[in-house]
Amino acid sequence: MMSAIVAGAVLGGQWTAEQANKWQAKQPWVVGANFLPSTAINQLEMWQAETWDPVTIDRELGWAEKIGMNTMRVYLHDLAYQADPKGFKARMKSFLEIASKHKIRPLFVFFDDCWNPNPKIGKQPEPKKGVHNSGWVRSPGDSARSESEFPRLKVYVQDILRTFSKDKRVYLWDLYNEPGNSGYELKSVPLLNAVFDWAQEVRPSQPLSVGVWYGNETLNKIQLDRSDVVTFHNYNDAASLAGQIASLKALGRPVVCTEWMARTNNSRVLTHLALFKAAGVAAINWGLVSGKSNTIFPWGSKEGGEEPKVWFHDLFRQDGTPFDAAEIAEFRRLTGRVRL
Repeated sequence: MMSAIVAGAVLGGQWTAEQANKWQAKQPWVVGANFLPSTAINQLEMWQAETWDPVTIDRELGWAEKIGMNTMRVYLHDLAYQADPKGFKARMKSFLEIASKHKIRPLFVFFDDCWNPNPKIGKQPEPKKGVHNSGWVRSPGDSARSESEFPRLKVYVQDILRTFSKDKRVYLWDLYNEPGNSGYELKSVPLLNAVFDWAQEVRPSQPLSVGVWYGNETLNKIQLDRSDVVTFHNYNDAASLAGQIASLKALGRPVVCTEWMARTNNSRVLTHLALFKAAGVAAINWGLVSGKSNTIFPWGSKEGGEEPKVWFHDLFRQDGTPFDAAEIAEFRRLTGRVRL
C-alpha cells in the first residue's frame, strides 16, 4: 500500500528511525510518573463521571510541576469509554487542560493485562488495607478478549486517536501495557497486533509504542518491530538498567522508560535518575502520590499490613509532603527546578 508523509509520519505504518529521531530532537529531557489521583483506586474510578476529581488532579500535578516533571503516564479504560464516549473524551480534554497548565504533556495507555480480570462499570471497590493495587483492573477484561470484541475495541482506540491525533499536548500513545502478563502469554498476540494496526491506520502525529517488560521473545519482537519509539520497564538495580538502556539504544530509536522505581528492588531515585538523564532516556517512575492504589506496598503484599518503613512506589503523601526529601531534591536538581 502506498504511504504518504503527513506531519512527519507515515500514514498506515511505523515511523522510520529517522523520523523518530527527528521527533526526539525536539523533545526536552522527559521525566515524570505513572499517574492515578490518590482518590481513585483504578482507571474506572479516575475516568467515570461520578468520581472524576479535577480538583485533586490539579493539586497533585502541581506538586509534579514543582519538582520539574513534564509528563505523566495515564491509563485509560475501554469500559469507561463504552459507557459514555462523549463524556469520556470531554474528561480527557479537561485532563489535558489541567496538565498543560502545569507544563505536563501526558502519554496515554489504552490496554493493560495486569491485575484484576473482571472490570465492571459503576461503583468501584474500596481498597484492601495493605494490598498493592487491590482494585486495579485489566482492559479489556478477561471475558472481553476474544476477536468478537475487536470491533468495539477498534472504535474506542480510533475515536480517541482521531480526537487527539494533532494535539501537541499529548507526548506519546502507549498502546498496550505488559501484553502477556497475568498468564496470557501468547494469547495476547492477536490484540497486540490489532491495536498496532488500528493505531497505524489513524497514524496520529504523536509516536506509538508498546513497552518491552520481560523475556518473551515473540511478544518483544512484535513490540520492538512495530513501535515508533522504544519503551520499556525496569524495576531492577542500576547495573541492570544501564545494560538494558545500552541494548535498547543500539536499535537506533529514541528510548523511553515508562516504568521504574521499586525501592526494595534497588530501583531508586538516588541511584537511577541521574543515569537516565546522562543516557538521554525519558524516565517515568511508578507513582506520584500515595493513595487508594496502595502501591507503597510491594507486589504480593498481604491484607492488613501497616505502612512499610520503605515505600515500594510513590513520591508524595496526600498532604504533599514527600516520602523522602532527598529524592525530591534529586528530581529538582536534575530538572533544574532547584528553587520552588
